[in-house]
Amino acid sequence: MTKREFEDLLVALSERLAIALRARSFDPSPGVSVGEALVTAHCTAPEALTRALGVIDAYLLLYCADPAVLGPDEGRSRCAKLQHAIAAGFARALQERTRSEQEALSVAALTAQTEIANALHESETRFRAVFRDAALGIAIAGIDGEIIDTNESFARMMGSASPPRRRNVLDWTHPDDSPEVWRLQRELMRGEREHYQVEKPYGRTDGTVLWTNLTVSLLRDAEGEPRYMLVMVEDVSERRLLNLRLRYQATHDALTDLPNRSMFFERLEQALAAGSSQSRVGLCYLDLDGFKAVNDSLGHAVGDQLLIAVAERLQPCASGPGQMLARIGGDEFVALFVDPPTVDSVAELARRALDALATPVTVGDRELMVRASIGVVEGPTRHLTSAEVLRSADITMYRAKAEGGNRYALADPDSDARAISRHHLTHHLPAALKGCEFFIEYQPLVRMEDGSLEGAEALVRWSHPRHGVLGPDRFIPLAEHTGLIVPLGRWVLQEAVRQACQWQVRGIGGPRPLRVNVNLSPRQLHHPELVEDTVAVLEEAGLPPSALCLEVTETAMIRADENELRPLRELAELGVGIALDDFGTGYSNLANLRRLPANTLKLDRSFTQGLQRDPADPVDLKIVEGIVSLAHALRLSVTVEGVETSTQAEQLRELGCDSAQGWFYARPGPPERLPEAV
Repeated sequence: MTKREFEDLLVALSERLAIALRARSFDPSPGVSVGEALVTAHCTAPEALTRALGVIDAYLLLYCADPAVLGPDEGRSRCAKLQHAIAAGFARALQERTRSEQEALSVAALTAQTEIANALHESETRFRAVFRDAALGIAIAGIDGEIIDTNESFARMMGSASPPRRRNVLDWTHPDDSPEVWRLQRELMRGEREHYQVEKPYGRTDGTVLWTNLTVSLLRDAEGEPRYMLVMVEDVSERRLLNLRLRYQATHDALTDLPNRSMFFERLEQALAAGSSQSRVGLCYLDLDGFKAVNDSLGHAVGDQLLIAVAERLQPCASGPGQMLARIGGDEFVALFVDPPTVDSVAELARRALDALATPVTVGDRELMVRASIGVVEGPTRHLTSAEVLRSADITMYRAKAEGGNRYALADPDSDARAISRHHLTHHLPAALKGCEFFIEYQPLVRMEDGSLEGAEALVRWSHPRHGVLGPDRFIPLAEHTGLIVPLGRWVLQEAVRQACQWQVRGIGGPRPLRVNVNLSPRQLHHPELVEDTVAVLEEAGLPPSALCLEVTETAMIRADENELRPLRELAELGVGIALDDFGTGYSNLANLRRLPANTLKLDRSFTQGLQRDPADPVDLKIVEGIVSLAHALRLSVTVEGVETSTQAEQLRELGCDSAQGWFYARPGPPERLPEAV
């Protein structure tokens, strides 16, 4: 080929692989034809296949796949399978070419034998030329297996200085021989088979092992009786080493040299397969705590060295029978324990891993502390899948991380179910907001001086199609975490303001319009359009700002700096009420109350529980009295949460509390029940 023709061939083969990589239904078989095409194009130099596979590994996924469609793990898996298919096609085409050469040699040998009577000298000369100069090892043996003649290539392959005559082919056994080899050999010696081809190892005189592609053909005399055996041996040791090396590279992590995700799943699925001899399986899923900070602050080179050091420390912890340590990605390691004697055996493995990481790791001139969270799973293999086992270990690991890290946690089905439920709710939140699955209940706020209705607090609920009505404690943290709290909070504000306008139109609350309280989450507090959104909602509904009160938790408001408090100050200047919610739970400095833009202090129910007893707890009485006195001195009104008894309500009124809410007055309910609540 010209250079241009060769380039066109390679481009066409690359396009074939790219199409296979991006296919919706993945099939690695095009890789086989690519490997065969390379052999057809005579790309059979020792380094040709290695270079071709290296180019595919480095560039195929990078340039020929859409990360949005094809995930990195699936992409790497597909690339590895395409590499395997290319190597298989390359080996098969090379083998077919060799077989053709072998058959040609066989025909030449047979021709030389059958034409010996008419052209003995000429045929003998041709045969000896082929026999002597062939790169293949050739031997001729009698039908009893005794070797009659061999060429120099055969002797060289076997590691002999001279042709190994006066030996029998039946003597060349090897421990790795398949029983199939000797069955085929006996059939050929009995004349029941004309030839066979197998891969067979031979022990050489220097103690090494020669792997060969062995072809044995039966030569018959003029009467058709078995007379000789023609043995042809091709040295495939390098090809076998290449295949083993490719297999190793495909199943081991390039950085730590540990088994990778593919090999881990292969072993795990073998243990969980139906009919497997293993009855139980254990798993330790380990994730380094704070590893991202190492990469971000010290660089990926230091992070890689840290991972290598961690792998070296963990390796001895999982080196026992039935144990395997693998790196399955990033800073995640997993120890597989097949047939552990007890549950504690797997937990003990986790303890050994934590102990191994207890001392600082030295990377260059730095000493780095290493902490890890480990999820431990142990159970019977029946009715389990590899995905379920890994999911349980992953959930358990994150539970250990949530408990402070640097520890291990044992898998718990109830915890797994809760985590899966949280994931389901998180995934369904956007559709729920779009599908109008949320609704609002209102809990009355009562003036304590006369028991009249002052307003109501808007409490959002989720009418989930499968789980029923969910309270805010089930989904507000999830919405806060995902950022959906901003659109959800705006919807709650719009609905609550619209409802307050309806109450005003109906004259509920008398001459003083009812106030509606709406909770504001920490993420909403930091949203740059908080003031604009709130003003827009009020103006659109026609509700005066004084009829709206935004409740912000004490913790969120205390932690806010002046820039973060500025939107609340702007709203307060417009007349919007600002309530400091859950006061007393944030351990705040009381002096901070002077700098906060709040006009209402909502006292947490934990301070008033002691007032339910008769007589009331004197300590709780003094605490509430002091807080009320301080709030009034700062010109803050006091609202009490969780009022449940008449005795409690009377004592709070005597202590000077301005308003209250709780089950004593009414439970949260639909807006139409508000006039009947008090």
